Amino acid sequence: MKNKLVLLLIVLSITFVGCNLNKESKEKKENTQDMSEIDKKVENTLNNMTLDEKIGQMITISYRKDSIDSTLKSALEDVKPGGFILFGENMSSYDGTIKLVKEIKASSKIPMFISIDQEGGNVQRLKKLNGVTVSDVPYMYDVGTKNDLDLTYSIGKLIAEELRVIGVNMDFAPVLDVFSNPNNKVIGKRSFGSDKELVAKHGITLAKGLEDNGVIAVYKHFPGHGNTATDSHEALPILDLTKEELEKIDVYPFKEAIKNNASVIMVGHLAVPKVTEDNIPASLSKKLITDYLKKELGYKGLVVTDALNMGALTNYYSDSEICGKAVEAGVDMLLMPKSSRTCLKSVQEAVKKGTITEEQINESVRKILKLKYEKIENSYNEYLDKSYLNSQEHQDIINKIKE
Repeated sequence: MKNKLVLLLIVLSITFVGCNLNKESKEKKENTQDMSEIDKKVENTLNNMTLDEKIGQMITISYRKDSIDSTLKSALEDVKPGGFILFGENMSSYDGTIKLVKEIKASSKIPMFISIDQEGGNVQRLKKLNGVTVSDVPYMYDVGTKNDLDLTYSIGKLIAEELRVIGVNMDFAPVLDVFSNPNNKVIGKRSFGSDKELVAKHGITLAKGLEDNGVIAVYKHFPGHGNTATDSHEALPILDLTKEELEKIDVYPFKEAIKNNASVIMVGHLAVPKVTEDNIPASLSKKLITDYLKKELGYKGLVVTDALNMGALTNYYSDSEICGKAVEAGVDMLLMPKSSRTCLKSVQEAVKKGTITEEQINESVRKILKLKYEKIENSYNEYLDKSYLNSQEHQDIINKIKE
């Protein structure tokens, strides 16, 4: 009798487990069916990546030479970065730049963010392109002064078209900093102006002009660099504002960008001690990135740091600390670490220690892959003709700002 009872319990147990497995299998299948084709592609890619490859996707590297040498080739092979940022030193000639970009892209099976700082005014890397004439885009302050949204959209379109001539698919623009401190020499006329609503509407419009024409816009520098006087390239700016004061002006344009489905937001290297109760830079602050930007403001897009080789960080933290702390804070992409290998290793070590979970890494990489497959994959290997550079149409747009 006892043996029969034991047998019955085993049978019931097997039946119960089998039912649960069938249920889980059915639910998994239904969830997969509900996924879009891009989501399926993202999951398939993610499932076939090593941890190192996932972390590599979170890193955007720079290298200040106009051709691929053994050093850059080695970094591309070893780190497998998710992005590359172009500077003036990368641009020797039109043909040489195209060759460089194509070779960088060819190094990765996954599309790469080929990014650049092309704002207008004194931040125009494209002007370094030799042998051709590119449009000289005015400062965004001058664009804001015109207060013509159609014109602002045209400027975004102009920038996108000229960037796509050399294969760029991401621009670290628009600047959403409100120019509220006259002593601010870092932002100054890079801002659309001193009125938060004007900055918000023109920033969002410029971003639309970029994205409608194949270039991902990156809104910067959260939570707002416009009221600082210190240059974060050299030292850490301290923003002596309460949360209420910060939200009244500086954060307002970013809130509006979030409402308009901002794809990417860059976090700056500035401390806001009255908000965070410490002097940790925003780019390394969990309170500002995870608790405030993501949870309180509801931002679901990609979070990228400002350049990680800037004095605001390197004066206070070691190279091996910076990347790990940024990811722990909630950052998805790490821009320009001093050493991409050190960066990869530090994040890897943090995962081993348990201060960062692999699921957090997965969530960041999901966002990165989804943005790539949605926004850049279809036109990834398309290059607009160089006749777009400083075309008559583009000259006419710029002349309207100068009138």
